[in-house]
Amino acid sequence: MKLDSKIPEGPLAEKWTKHKFNLKLVNPANKRKYDIIVVGTGLAGASAAASLAELGYNVKTFCFQDSPRRAHSIAAQGGINAAKNYQNDGDSVYRLFYDTIKGGDYRAREGNVYRLAEVSVNIIDQCVAQGVPFAREYGGLLANRSFGGAQVSRTFYARGQTGQQLLLGAYSAMNRQIANGKVKSYTRTEMLDVVLVDGKARGIITRDLVTGKIEAHSAHAVLLCTGGYGNVFYLSTNAKGSNATAAWRAHKKGALFGNPCFTQIHPTCIPVSGDHQSKLTLMSESLRNDGRVWVPKTAVKGLKASDAVKIAEADRDYFLERRYPSFGNLVPRDVASRNAKYVCDEGRGVGATGLAVFLDFSDAIKRDGRKVIEAKYGNLFDMYKQITGDDPYEVPMMIYPAVHYTMGGLWVDYNLMTTVPGLYALGEANFSDHGANRLGASALMQGLADGYFVIPYTIGDYLAGMPYEKVSTDRPEFKEAVQQVTDRISKLLSIKGRKTVDEFHRELGLTMWEYCGMSRNEEGLKKAKKKIQELRAEFWQNVNVVGSHNELNMELEKANRVADFLELGELMVDDALNRSESCGGHFREESATEDGEAKRKDDEFAYVAAWEYKGDNQPEVLHKEELRFENVKLTQRSYK
Repeated sequence: MKLDSKIPEGPLAEKWTKHKFNLKLVNPANKRKYDIIVVGTGLAGASAAASLAELGYNVKTFCFQDSPRRAHSIAAQGGINAAKNYQNDGDSVYRLFYDTIKGGDYRAREGNVYRLAEVSVNIIDQCVAQGVPFAREYGGLLANRSFGGAQVSRTFYARGQTGQQLLLGAYSAMNRQIANGKVKSYTRTEMLDVVLVDGKARGIITRDLVTGKIEAHSAHAVLLCTGGYGNVFYLSTNAKGSNATAAWRAHKKGALFGNPCFTQIHPTCIPVSGDHQSKLTLMSESLRNDGRVWVPKTAVKGLKASDAVKIAEADRDYFLERRYPSFGNLVPRDVASRNAKYVCDEGRGVGATGLAVFLDFSDAIKRDGRKVIEAKYGNLFDMYKQITGDDPYEVPMMIYPAVHYTMGGLWVDYNLMTTVPGLYALGEANFSDHGANRLGASALMQGLADGYFVIPYTIGDYLAGMPYEKVSTDRPEFKEAVQQVTDRISKLLSIKGRKTVDEFHRELGLTMWEYCGMSRNEEGLKKAKKKIQELRAEFWQNVNVVGSHNELNMELEKANRVADFLELGELMVDDALNRSESCGGHFREESATEDGEAKRKDDEFAYVAAWEYKGDNQPEVLHKEELRFENVKLTQRSYK
C-alpha cells in the first residue's frame, strides 16, 4: 500500500491557500443533498458539526455522554495556542510552526503543522465571536500566558477552564444548528462499527446505551472525532469513559493506525494514592508558569507538603531550573516528566510513596500577592485542595507524571481522510500534527482547527465527486455489520467467567505503564507483548460481564472497550519495539545521549509508522510514510 499524504507542492506558507483553491466545491444548493455522520462531540466534533451544518449539509452527531457538553475536551484547562503576537514578544506563524515541529521531536509533517499554526489565529476570533470569555488585560485586550516548550507568550486562556469555555462555544454553535434542523443529535449512543459499501465508508452501527438497541445509520461520509486512547493504561487523566473503540473498529475495517506507541506523559498530575483509584487528575501545565518544581537534594523519606518549609533553600534542588536554565520550569512535557522520574528513581521523591515532586508557589505569592495568583489559578487551587486536603496557597502541591494524551491515531492525509475513502479522523483521533510529543495548549488548537477551518474545505472535495443517492441501511453490508456487533455482545455476555472487566483492564494498564510508558527497552517490550497476548486469551475465556444486552449495562460497555484495548495495547508494544530510538516522551534506554537525554535516529526513523490490520491474531503490516524536512533543520533538541 502506497501512502499518499497529499501535501501540496510549493512554498510552505502558500500550501494551504493554494490547496483550498484547487479543491473541488459543492454548490450551496447541493450541500443539502449530502448526509454526514460525526462521531464524538468534543471540540473537534462539535466544531465540525456546527460548521458543516452552517454550510448546508445534513449532519448526524453521536456521543456516548448524556450531553455533548460533557465531552472530555472540557478537561483541557490551561489554554489554547495562537500566533497572534499580542505581546509583541517575537511570535509569528513560523515560530509557532517551528516550536510545534521541534516540540514533537521532528516526527510530524511540515505541511500539516504549518497549516495548524496558520489557522490558529482565526480560531481565537471565531471563539471570541461566540462569546468565549478569554482573560483580558487591564486595557481590554486578550491576555496571554506562556506554556512549556515556547519562549513567547501565545496561550489564550479562561482562568483554568479554557477547554470547558471553548466547548460551550462550539456546543452553542451546534445547538443553533440542532434548532435549525440541520443537526440531529444522538446522545447516550456508542458507535461499535463502521460500514463500508463498495470500499467507501457509508455509515456506522450504534448501540443505544440506555435501551441496548442496535441501529444502523447511513451517510455519504463519516467523521471520527472520538479523542485518544490513553485509557489503555487504565490510570490516566482521561475521563473514565474515554475509549478507543470507534478508531479501533475503523482500523479493523482498513484504516491504517499511525504511530500507536506515541503517548504523552503529562508532568503535572496529582500522584497515585492507592489501588482504589479508577483515574488520575490533571493539574494544568499553566501552573508551571509560577510554580517552581523541586525535591530535596538528599532523600527525606515520606516528606509531606506541610513539612516542605523545613527544607532550607540551600537544601532544595530546583532540578528543571538547574538542568535547563533557558527554559527552566517551562521545558516541554516530555522533558519535565522524564526528569521527575529520574529524581524519584534516585530516591529523592516526596510524599508517602516517594513518587512525587513539589510544585511550589510560595515565591510567586510573595512576589505578586495572593490575589494575582488566585485570579490566574483559583479554580485549580480549589480543585487540588478538595482532592488532597492540602492548600496550595499555604504548602506546595505534589505532582507526578501520568498518561494524558496520545499523539498516535488513525493515519490521515492532508485532507484528514484515512486510508478508507469517505472516512475522516479529526482532533486527537488522528495522528497528524504533534509528532512524538504534544506541546501544552496545542490539543484545543488542533481540535478546533480541524473542525472549524480544515474539514469544511476538504470534505467538499470528496463529496463533489459522489452521487447524491443515499445508501439504504437494508443493504447486506449493514445487516452483516449489525449481526457481527450483536454476536460479539452475545459472546461477551455468555462467557460468565470469574474475573471482572476492571481486573483485566487494571492488569493491562500496569503492563503498559511498566514496559511501554516513560521508559522502554527491548527486553521489557517483548515481555509485555507476551503478557498482553496471554491476558487477551484469558479475557475471552474468563471475563464476567453481568446483566443483559437490552438495558443500561455499564459492565458491557466497559467489556467492549477493554476488548479493544487488549488488541490496541499489543500494537502499541509492536510499534515501540520497531522504533528503537528515543524521541519525544518515548525514552528507549538503548538510545540515550551522554547526559541522559533522548537520542533520535533520524537516518532510520524519520517516518510515520502506519500499521495495517491483517486479521485476528495475525501480525500487522508496517507501512512507512517518509517525513521530508525542507524548512527546518533536524537537530537534537536542547532546552538548556
